[in-house]
Parts: sequence; structure tokens; C-alpha cells
Amino acid sequence: MSFALVLFHDNAPVAVPAAELAALRGLLARVPALEDALIFTPAAARDSHVDDGAPPPLGLQLHFARLEALEAACARDGVLQGLPGLLPSLVGVGANAQAFWRRTWAVPDPVLHAAPGALPCSYVVHYPGPAEDPNAWHDHYMTGHPPLFQRLPGIRGIEILTPVEWVSHLPMAKAQNLQRNRVLFDSPEALTAALQSPVRHELRADFHTFPPFRGGNFHYPMWTDRVRP
Repeated sequence: MSFALVLFHDNAPVAVPAAELAALRGLLARVPALEDALIFTPAAARDSHVDDGAPPPLGLQLHFARLEALEAACARDGVLQGLPGLLPSLVGVGANAQAFWRRTWAVPDPVLHAAPGALPCSYVVHYPGPAEDPNAWHDHYMTGHPPLFQRLPGIRGIEILTPVEWVSHLPMAKAQNLQRNRVLFDSPEALTAALQSPVRHELRADFHTFPPFRGGNFHYPMWTDRVRP
């Protein structure tokens, strides 16, 4: 378990060039105390229950062992202040950031079997909220959903992110999402197969038993490039 800083740009029909992604990897390599990082770019998969449109053009998930290290990266003189200058393709596209506590669950086979040179695919989900009773909502979600996730065919990873209070001076809005979660698969095709499986119907049935909340939820398939400093 660790703290996660999650940054997402708003949905926009923009493709971030490879050169900008390379510069982004270089910046992440300089973030002090960063344990690892995920760079998300748009993929395509088909869900049997929802279609939330095209994914955002770019997302980041940065993992730190301590909240103080996460906040240092977001300080007025923190390394992440350099993000906007590296991404000219996203000028004018809004972005937000939020800090979370990251929980993970075991899966039957966590070893990735992606094709050589190919990236795995995440299904990134967020619940803007709020919930009438956040404690009851999170308790219900973490009791009911992870055991179902574990039964999805081909699943390689499960994580649930719950918000923490944090201090940021990043040049982007601080989001207030109720929760984020992510499941990982070898490929968009493997994700699509899982989203067409009977377990996906069980997940949807469990969704309809959630305690009261507003804001809906949003699901996006994303190529997932893991960067280790």
C-alpha cells in the first residue's frame, strides 16, 4: 500500500506525441522519492454495460511511500511544476489532480502476458461523488467489489484509491472524487473479454446495491506504461 497522486486531463480529441511522452518519462525520473509511475494514454475496449465515450488524452498515477514526499513533488519548487511545459499538445486542455491512499488486492495470476513490446491495458474508473455516508459507501464497495474483480478472466491487478487531505501548489485544479479504482489486463482485447463475461454482470448487479451517492461513475480503457525511476 502507498499514497498515489493521480492527474488526469479533461476529455479532448488530442493525441500526445511520442516526444512529449518521452520528455514526461524524463521528468518523472527526477521526482525525489517516487516509487513508480503509471502513464495512461487512450485505448479502446467494449463494456457490456456502459459506454462513457473517448478516454482522456493523458493520465498519471504516481506512487509514494509517504504523503510528505507526494506533497514535496507538488510544492511551489517541486519537480512536477515542470509538467505543463513538457506537454504543449495539451495547452488549453484542463487538468485536475488528487491524492489518495492506495489499496491493492491479490489476483490469481498477476504476471503480465502482454505481447512483446506492447503495453498492458487498465480500466480506470472514478466516482465523482459525493456519497450520503462515505464510510458506509466505501465499506460496501470494498467488501463487495474486489472479490468479484478477482474472478474476472485474465485480471492482472486490482487497486482502489480513497481520498486523503493534501497540500498542493500544482497549476491545476484539486479534484474531490469520492473514489478511483483500476483493474489491469494484458491488452484491450483481454479487457474486453472480461467486460463481456458473466462476472461483469455480477459487478453491475452489485453496483445497484451501493449506498446512496451522486455523480455517477466513469470508465475508461487506458494503455498503461509503468515507469520506474
